[in-house]
Amino acid sequence: MVTAAAAAFGGADPPEPPRKSSAGSGGSDPPEPPRKIAESVPDPELPMVTVADLGILRDVSEDGDAVTITITPTYSGCPAMREIAADLRRRLERAGYRHVDIRMSLSPPWTTDWITPEGRRKLAAAGISPPAATSTATPPTAETTPATPPTAETTSATPPVTFVPLTLVRTPVTCPRCGSRDTLETARFSATACKALYKCRACLEPFEHVKEF
Repeated sequence: MVTAAAAAFGGADPPEPPRKSSAGSGGSDPPEPPRKIAESVPDPELPMVTVADLGILRDVSEDGDAVTITITPTYSGCPAMREIAADLRRRLERAGYRHVDIRMSLSPPWTTDWITPEGRRKLAAAGISPPAATSTATPPTAETTPATPPTAETTSATPPVTFVPLTLVRTPVTCPRCGSRDTLETARFSATACKALYKCRACLEPFEHVKEF
C-alpha cells in the first residue's frame, strides 16, 4: 500500500539519507546528531511537516551508539505512529546508531497548540488551514492552590464556584488560499481523522483544516 509520504514523492518512498559512519566503527566522519535526524522525519499523513514541527517529538537522549526517542501520538490510536516509529528507527540505524529505543508517552496528551509556528506556516503554504489556539486554562499557582487540605470547618461553608469556559462557538476558519474567514465546513472528516473539509465562500476553493485538539 502506498503511504501518504510515498504519494508525495510520486508513488515511491521518500529518499533515505546517506548512511553515516559510526564513531566506533572506524569511519572518518562522526555520526549525525540523533536529534537532528529525528527532527527531520516527516509526518506520513502530512509530509510537508516534520515530527518536530508537529510537536510530537518529546525527547531524544544519546548514550554512545544507543539512542532513546520519546514521541507522543496526536490522538489515541493514531495509525501514523507505527510508521513514524519505523522511520525514526530506520534513519537512526542507517546513521550508525546500533541500539534505537522508541518510546511512547501519553501524558501530557498532545494538543494542536504544540504545532510550531514553522509547522503552521508549512501547512498554510501547502493549502491546509492550521488549527487555532485552544489553550484557555491557567495553570495553578500559589495564590489559587490551598496551602492546607480542607477540613470539616472549611468545607462546611459554601463551596467555591468553578467557571468553565464555553466552547460552543467555533472560531472562524481562515482560508489558506485567499485569507478570507468567510468559510464553511462541508465535511467533519477529510482524508484523515484529524482534518475536516472546508470551502471558502470568497474564492470558492475547497481546502482541508487541521482540527483543534
